[in-house]
Amino acid sequence: MPKLIKGVGCPYCGSSCDDLEVLVSDDETKILEVHNSCIIGSNLFHHANDPTRPKLPRQRQPDGSMKEITYDEAIDWMAKTMLAAKKPLIYGFGSTNCEGQSAVARIAEKAGAVLDNCATICHGPSFLAMFDNGYPSCTLGEVKNRADVVVFWGCNPMHAHPRHTSRYSIFPRGFFTQKGQMQRTILSIDPRETDTAKLADHHLMLDQGHDYELFDAFRTVLRGFDIPEKVAGIPREKIKEAVEIMKKAKFCMIFFGMGCTHTDGRNHNIDAAISLTRDLNTHTKCSIMAMRGHYNITGPGQVWSWQFGFPYCIDLSKGTHAHMNPGETSSIDLAMRDETDCFVNVGADAGAHFPIQAVQHLKKHPFIVIDPNFCMASEIADLHIPVRIAGVDEPGVIYRMDNVPIQFRSVIKGLPGVPSDEELFDRVYERMCELTNTEPIWLAAKADRKYPQNPAVS
Repeated sequence: MPKLIKGVGCPYCGSSCDDLEVLVSDDETKILEVHNSCIIGSNLFHHANDPTRPKLPRQRQPDGSMKEITYDEAIDWMAKTMLAAKKPLIYGFGSTNCEGQSAVARIAEKAGAVLDNCATICHGPSFLAMFDNGYPSCTLGEVKNRADVVVFWGCNPMHAHPRHTSRYSIFPRGFFTQKGQMQRTILSIDPRETDTAKLADHHLMLDQGHDYELFDAFRTVLRGFDIPEKVAGIPREKIKEAVEIMKKAKFCMIFFGMGCTHTDGRNHNIDAAISLTRDLNTHTKCSIMAMRGHYNITGPGQVWSWQFGFPYCIDLSKGTHAHMNPGETSSIDLAMRDETDCFVNVGADAGAHFPIQAVQHLKKHPFIVIDPNFCMASEIADLHIPVRIAGVDEPGVIYRMDNVPIQFRSVIKGLPGVPSDEELFDRVYERMCELTNTEPIWLAAKADRKYPQNPAVS
């Protein structure tokens, strides 16, 4: 008889919805139905049933074809390749649980690699601004319960985080916002009329790339000074009206996305946004949050900050200490300068998201992909190693976009013989230690760790 598993986390975006219900077959090998999720999250679960899902590593042959090999062969080849490289680059981790993100650190240290994650091409500028100016943030639960003014600046959650508006920001009824949307004022600041902008009470359609000017105009008005008749394409009166709405809020929440981090200004845009949040806190309560996009992309920033002191762009090639300098040690810059001689793509798709020139440079050297599914990167790889899907057939800890850790569970049994990211990295690390005749460094508690079992089913 099919089993209904409740309280399941979704492995799609940074909203990390944990109220899903998944109906699985009685032998726990197939997903039958997914309830409460958005269409993208539902498709991710059902994709685990794909009969064409890879079950063995594939290695490129001299004639250009891909041939299935054993995991032992793949692990041996990866370990030898990593050790032979002078400066390998390990990138990705958006779809990897925190256990896998922690385990890869031993490989990176052993190989003297550069360790980077997807933030390098999305919210990396946010990190730089936070280093300079702090991060007056809160949890999504506080947004749901308290925020009566919500600002979406350079983001479109209706497409990127489909349930964000219904669970946290616009529609839900909170403790102090019991009327839901009727009690909230929504501002959208975006150069396009997105679906989120159509939901908003006020849409400020600024000129593309002029976010910094508009942030400064908001701060200037808030401090009681005059501004020009038009700033960033927005009339003075509209800016004053928006500032007054934010100023009179009981709790104002600013969400910002890649419309701020990857237009002119980049980290300086976020610096100005954080300063605006601080200025608003002299009049009301105000918080700010990055709309972290892909699943557990917040995780490596937390895990590696504990391990190395830096959240991304971590250069371990010096052998004595970790070094971080975006622009020098970031993935795209290293690839464009052809400074890396081995590339490992984990739980992301550099083939789809990197500039073509960067991919061309990376393809001159060994190109390894670790991913549960086929993707553009796996199709150009020299070695593709499939793993379990974190949050579907592999449990583990992930971080929501508001930096809250959540224990995700598995809902079905993993494919026979297919390891998790953590297990694969541990085996590669062990093989690297064998090849260099050194003793593995293991966490004492690692062998005793036990994952929580699936909850009672109904």
